[in-house]
Amino acid sequence: MLTYAIRRLVLSIPTLLFISFVIFMLLQLAPGDPMAQVPLTVPPEVKQKMREALGVGEPALVQYWKWLVQVFWIEPKVFIDWLTRDSWLLGWLPDTHLYNGQLRVISWQTRSPVMDIVLQRIPQTLWVVGLSYVVGVLIALPIGIYSAYRQYSVFDQAGTFITMVGFSIPPFFTGPLLIVIFSVYLGWFPSIYDTTHVVHDWASFKVQLMQMIMPVMVLAFQTTAQLSRYMRASMLDNLNQDYVRTARAKGLSEAVVVMVHVLRNSMIPVITVIALGVPAIFGGAIITENVFKVNGIGQLLITALFANDLPMVMTLTFIFAVLIVVFNLIADILYGLLDPRIRYD
Repeated sequence: MLTYAIRRLVLSIPTLLFISFVIFMLLQLAPGDPMAQVPLTVPPEVKQKMREALGVGEPALVQYWKWLVQVFWIEPKVFIDWLTRDSWLLGWLPDTHLYNGQLRVISWQTRSPVMDIVLQRIPQTLWVVGLSYVVGVLIALPIGIYSAYRQYSVFDQAGTFITMVGFSIPPFFTGPLLIVIFSVYLGWFPSIYDTTHVVHDWASFKVQLMQMIMPVMVLAFQTTAQLSRYMRASMLDNLNQDYVRTARAKGLSEAVVVMVHVLRNSMIPVITVIALGVPAIFGGAIITENVFKVNGIGQLLITALFANDLPMVMTLTFIFAVLIVVFNLIADILYGLLDPRIRYD
């Protein structure tokens, strides 16, 4: 398994390089000028010097090479310096001072390093997206198990109807619908997520919880709809197997048969789906963050697209590509660990 994981990690490097090259070349075809938002009073020669400072106007391959050096060489040095200087984990180590002022990936919109902005936004996204995925998984698994065990019951029929609704309704409709119902008419929850809110006592924690409920509900609804169907189908496939009849014939209780033998085998494909669903839920957060004004990386990507901020768009799309490759590897490894019949080495 270790050999397989190392081999997959090595093979993922050319895959990510190819993905980054395709993304970069596609963005080069998009119209946009980093000086578009500069005041008209700025002289043309000053604008030209600013373009040259940002690397605009050079051949596309040269720009791509500079971006690779900045992302894979300069940014890791900045990160290592931060770890040994400011982090609570390794801050006790001597400062490495690896970064010595080289040009980093600069946002055209804010004129500041892209990775600094991304790191400021990630905690907000992880709070909303991470919690929604955990909630969705915890709700979906029991629903799928009970629906399969009580096939064609009222609970199963209701669950099938709700999951079909969850598949059919996109987040850009569910989000405004919840805002109209729970914020406008009932006044229970705030419609806008306050990213500046700080939790320091029980009262502030309740405020944070109230503003997280609706965005978490929107994302968890889709996760629940998808995973519950996979869980139900996997359980139904295993409930009719010979080993289940053998376990019942040996006198094992129904709870042990279902929750130990059937559930363990049924979780093998579902765990893979859960791992592969993590990048997808980050993609879904792009819409949800804009609906509820969550100041995360999803809203950052939309803002960068509207502002023609190509370095920001390039970096964020590459981060999503890395998530997909990493969680595909995690899914394969988990599948091999859960199913002893699978051997990668």
